[in-house]
Amino acid sequence: MKIHEYQAKELFRQYNVPVPEGQPVFSVEEAKDAAAKLGEFPVVVKAQIHAGGRGKGGGVKLAHSMEEVETLAGEILGMTLVTHQTGPEGKLVQKLLIEAGQKIEKELYLSLLVDRATASIIIMASQDGGMDIEEVAEKTPERIIKVQVDPLMGIQGYQLREVAFGLALPPAAMKQFSGLLANLYKMFVATDCSMLEINPLILTSDDQVLALDAKVDFDSNALHRHKDLLELRDLTEEDPLEVEASKFNLNYINLDGNVGNIVNGAGLAMATMDIIKNAGATPANFMDVGGGASSEQVENAFRIILADEKVKAVLINIFGGILRCDIFAQGVVDAARKTGLSIPVVVRMEGTNVTEGKKILADAGLNLTSATDLSDAAAKIAAAVN
Repeated sequence: MKIHEYQAKELFRQYNVPVPEGQPVFSVEEAKDAAAKLGEFPVVVKAQIHAGGRGKGGGVKLAHSMEEVETLAGEILGMTLVTHQTGPEGKLVQKLLIEAGQKIEKELYLSLLVDRATASIIIMASQDGGMDIEEVAEKTPERIIKVQVDPLMGIQGYQLREVAFGLALPPAAMKQFSGLLANLYKMFVATDCSMLEINPLILTSDDQVLALDAKVDFDSNALHRHKDLLELRDLTEEDPLEVEASKFNLNYINLDGNVGNIVNGAGLAMATMDIIKNAGATPANFMDVGGGASSEQVENAFRIILADEKVKAVLINIFGGILRCDIFAQGVVDAARKTGLSIPVVVRMEGTNVTEGKKILADAGLNLTSATDLSDAAAKIAAAVN
């Protein structure tokens, strides 16, 4: 689950990570009030969306007067901000962060993320922070410092120093930075983050280190432990179909293809998407209904997939273990009738009561095609959309 910059900075304050003074606003008048409270110019007017690259897209501007605050807030609020992370459709800006301007001596980069390959937390940092960090990573990867932290041991003093020296910080900023990084690590673990990024982390003219930006992503599977964090969720920033799927405990990710798919099991779903692609079609979604899906969940899965106008056919790939094939097949038939199914559906089932399940599909009199195996299913679904 992603949150906005202003929300992430509020969390930073709770963990004693220094950030500029600022306030979220939702109108031009609120922007002017917030700028007046800061007391001096310049102030920064920042679009709040769940995507990076806002500066390059025109969503971060410096205002040197109240008139500029009014003009810039009016321009950014309500704009569709397009960045390299939003895609060409962009995101509607509905809120701003008005923040005190800073005297920047140097822009740095700092992030923490979970590295599943090594079962560790990786700290990444660079002296070359700012809007072109992706270019730095691509062209001069040696400029990116990586420090691996064992979560059982926790972050150690020598690791804090390794990052600080790697950033070539002046001696006066070393101690403060070490405290900042230790607090960030504490927050990362305590709130079950999957990613935390500050770009830029700035060194000011008086050798203070400050988080000028903040991006935080939480592990959604751990949110049951953090009811307070759930309150930070902004549904307007998420795909409407993904929001709808989450209401029914369906693991759904919207993609850009034309074959909807319903699968029980994340690994099987990934394999199904690969098979669709290899057959010459493109998956429109990732959908895992879980091993014990009910008829109601199947119906909701159908309804969500059919709401996607890109979907021209649906592939169902089920292994009947906990979920018997005959029960699932009846759920498919009921869902197809209730949703007014009008596009081809290919069903591949294996497992408990598969013969009974296939008979239910065959006797339904609907546009449901049984497949003998995965290769047959892929060929049939590709033929249906092509």
